[in-house]
Amino acid sequence: MSWIREGELNLLEKISANILKAGPMPKHVAFIMDGNRRFARKKHMERQEGHMQGFNKLAETLRWCKHLNIQEVTVYAFSIENFKRTQDEVDGLMELAKQKFVKLLEERDNLEKHGVCIRVLGDLNMLPLDLQQLIAKAVVTTKAHNKCFLNVCFAYTSRYEITNAVREMAWGVEQGLIKASDVSEALLSECLYSNNSPNPDLLIRTSGEVRLSDFLLWQTSHSCLVFQSVLWPEYSFWNLCEAILQYQLNYKTIQVRLIIDTVCLLSPILETALQKVYKDISEYDVIISLGFIKQIP
Repeated sequence: MSWIREGELNLLEKISANILKAGPMPKHVAFIMDGNRRFARKKHMERQEGHMQGFNKLAETLRWCKHLNIQEVTVYAFSIENFKRTQDEVDGLMELAKQKFVKLLEERDNLEKHGVCIRVLGDLNMLPLDLQQLIAKAVVTTKAHNKCFLNVCFAYTSRYEITNAVREMAWGVEQGLIKASDVSEALLSECLYSNNSPNPDLLIRTSGEVRLSDFLLWQTSHSCLVFQSVLWPEYSFWNLCEAILQYQLNYKTIQVRLIIDTVCLLSPILETALQKVYKDISEYDVIISLGFIKQIP
């Protein structure tokens, strides 16, 4: 199955997409693609087939995102915790990854046509050498593309990522490259695997689980979180539309909270003043009165 699926939306999907696009749209969506194994049990098939169906659904979802003008997608493909699964399942997932990255390299012309940049986030040293080499080729082949971005989190957990970032900063201080006073939230963000990407606007988890499972904990502090009961291989265009609608319904609150936190980060004095004002009026009214943003319709 191709990484990039061709094809237009049907008439009803086009109408719905246009209605959604009249409102604020997420530019970056992250997915926890959960439910492949439960789908396999439900359909009485092998686990590996469930994972294969999950990849096929990713390709289809990327097509929907393209038509919805979502420019960046980040997916949780393989957690470091997944190495604790049975050896047969881990080996099967590694083999599936090899097959898919080989396929990606075969489709380089199509990826260039659509301007798709592939990034792989995680500790690739944990992966088999031949898979590391395939990933490196895929990343280098697409690094100049800039129309849309797919970030694949592989051998990844957020706590590992943050710990690695802290180690990098500590090493910089130890080597005299930076001062201890230079350590900040902004610097830590620059040391993360995702430093080339904006934070996700919307994070979606399927299968009914209501937890983040150590995924993008730092980056999603101001994201809209949507948990859906559908299993990932059964995900549909309408499920994606539902999640985007939830984002739009919460857009105003998210933007106001983001601006307040940004302003307070820059000015502790202003933070104290805002805390006093919060007792009487809403956060949104505070921001409007201070003139940081125009009123959001």
